[in-house]
Amino acid sequence: MEHMVKYSQQLLEGIHACHVRMILHRDLKPQNILIGQAGLKICDFGLARICTLPIKPYTHDVLTLWYRAPEILLGSQKYGPEVDMWSAGCIVGEMATGIPLFSGDSEFGTIIKQMKLLGTPNEETWPGVDKLDHWKSSFPKWTSAKLKPISEARPQMGREGLHLLTTMLCMNPEIRSTSRRAKNHEFFRHQGLLLMEPVPQSPESVTV
Repeated sequence: MEHMVKYSQQLLEGIHACHVRMILHRDLKPQNILIGQAGLKICDFGLARICTLPIKPYTHDVLTLWYRAPEILLGSQKYGPEVDMWSAGCIVGEMATGIPLFSGDSEFGTIIKQMKLLGTPNEETWPGVDKLDHWKSSFPKWTSAKLKPISEARPQMGREGLHLLTTMLCMNPEIRSTSRRAKNHEFFRHQGLLLMEPVPQSPESVTV
């Protein structure tokens, strides 16, 4: 558990270091994370892009399928740092349980697995979701399982750990946690592993 907590925060610290520099990684997955004596490092920036404001359209054919955010699976071409936060939530959940959370065999299969665990979004929980290109009114209407499979597999996560995952694995990208909030989450304070090193800010002092 201690290693899982430490690597989770180092991952979030690394993502935050990218985001304050306006860099979207766009392909976060376990295979693109290196762990050594110095700790965790994020690698393979082949799909990374500079995020500009206002957000411009990007291709939706990014991010390995199992770690791809629901807005991309549903056809959105305008997205920002929140897609990396979704991938981070998938990775943290996988470290907790030992298995991928959304191992779909297709885009449809992956979004279905996401809905089964997190609940089917609607206009109340995610305004505008029914306007996305790949949204189907025929999607089954699941209610959220409140991450019960994760809490059963790793009860040591506790209330704080499940809350951290809930903020990252949020179907609505508008209210998904930022890297700044996630790396400073109470979960790490509770575990006594909150890192205090300052992260250099970009010249524009962008808050993410």
